[in-house]
Amino acid sequence: MLNPEQLLRSLLPRRFSLIQKLTILTGTVVVLFMTLFAWVNIDNLQKLLVNNTIRDLDNLATTIIRMTHNQMLADDRTTVYQMIDEVASRPGIERIRMINREGIIVHSTAPEEIGHKLDQNGAHCNLCHKVDKPLIRPPLLDRSRFFTLSDGKQVMGLAKSVQNDSSCSTAACHFHSGSTKVLGVVDIIVSLDVLKADLASYRNRIILLTVLLIILLGASLTFFTLHLVNRPVNELLRHTARLTNGQLDCELTPTSSDELGELMHAFQLMTNNLREARNDLEEWGRTLEEKVEERSEELQRMQMQLVHTEKLASLGELVAGIAHEINNPLSGILIFSSLVAKDKRLDPALKGDIETISGEAQRCAGIVKGLLEFAKDYQPEMITCDINQVLINSLRLVECQSVFQNVTIIRQLDSHLPEIMADQNQLKQVFINIFINAGQAMQELKQAELEILTTAEDTAGGGVIIRISDSGGGVPEEQLCKLFDPFFTTKGTGGTGLGLSVSYGIIQAHGGTITADSTLGVGTTFIIRLPRCPESGCIRLSD
Repeated sequence: MLNPEQLLRSLLPRRFSLIQKLTILTGTVVVLFMTLFAWVNIDNLQKLLVNNTIRDLDNLATTIIRMTHNQMLADDRTTVYQMIDEVASRPGIERIRMINREGIIVHSTAPEEIGHKLDQNGAHCNLCHKVDKPLIRPPLLDRSRFFTLSDGKQVMGLAKSVQNDSSCSTAACHFHSGSTKVLGVVDIIVSLDVLKADLASYRNRIILLTVLLIILLGASLTFFTLHLVNRPVNELLRHTARLTNGQLDCELTPTSSDELGELMHAFQLMTNNLREARNDLEEWGRTLEEKVEERSEELQRMQMQLVHTEKLASLGELVAGIAHEINNPLSGILIFSSLVAKDKRLDPALKGDIETISGEAQRCAGIVKGLLEFAKDYQPEMITCDINQVLINSLRLVECQSVFQNVTIIRQLDSHLPEIMADQNQLKQVFINIFINAGQAMQELKQAELEILTTAEDTAGGGVIIRISDSGGGVPEEQLCKLFDPFFTTKGTGGTGLGLSVSYGIIQAHGGTITADSTLGVGTTFIIRLPRCPESGCIRLSD
């Protein structure tokens, strides 16, 4: 039993397919044009056959006139009439008549017509006598006529005038004067049966050829339409149906390089884009939670960095006040150490210690100056320098301290590093701070290692990388992200929490980065990246 939808479809008129529409349209056009072609050919052939027949009759009339010319001059009418009867015995000739200039039939192959006078106002005579002055030489086609005999047979007649030439007017047997132009008319009547038979035969061949061409053209057009149009369109319809059902993994191969092929290629590109979009949506759906978590962590890191920046700003104000207070005693230490060093009463054995005191005081003054610059956002005093030499000079100041008594220092310094542009005193402050932190983290160990590694970055225009690793107890993961925060320390009451924060600001002022990586029970590694000197050369900057 049909459901309502199927019943509705059965009641609706059937939809014509594309191939049916094209076949009907092209078939109609082909039939119309081929019919027109056949009709024009048949009409032209009919005209051609009629013209040829008229010319043949005119030639036959001319032949009769010339053939009987001598007998006419001798007034041998019996021979003339016999010759005309012999010519009339040819197939297709109905009758031949000779008519004098008064319109009387003097001889005819139909004896019953002899002696009759023709009506010059009749249709067959009206051509030459339709005007006051009769025509002497009317056109060939106008001298022909079509009519039906009393027995119903259709015939065609042609009249040929016999001209009065000089030989006729001077002959002894003739009584025509030289002023007479026409002596009479030879009228030939032939049957149209042969003409109709030829025309019918040719018409039948034309119709048969036209029907055959219509069939061949229709079959060819249908075949090529099926192959070049219907098959690609059906393939597109099937592909569209698969896409409608969500089958985006289907493939559509173009069957040609024409517009339909380009359309199929565009459909395949659209399918690929839809498939990629669906895969992306599915991937987004699967990883949405991870992306939200990553975004949350990124926002948290940004928030922490903002907090860190605010802490640094507060630290700058605090450091500025402390640095001013420290500068006064440092100035006294530098002045009196210089005076003691120049005093002749000073024991020469103590002169080195005084110089050490003066140098360390100067270093402290440089640190205080750096704190002031950090607090006031001053740019460091940049000169070209060798980072390996800065590390060695910094290590000399701390390696004799007691915290490095059981520490083995491993130096892996690359000798082919590019030069950098930096403030050496500030970098020394960073390295000394990291060295001291590492020594304090390893002072309880009987055997410990401090590894210092320098390498050049592999990227084009890359700078240098400094890795400082200790074998201490490490930093817990939850505290690792707070190492560079002001006032945060892992040393309890023994630290101020300012060293790494200041170091962070110094490295940033140099255009570099500093990060920390730590594993409990293994140790901590500080990674410092500094840019190389620009190709235009490093220029020392003054305050």
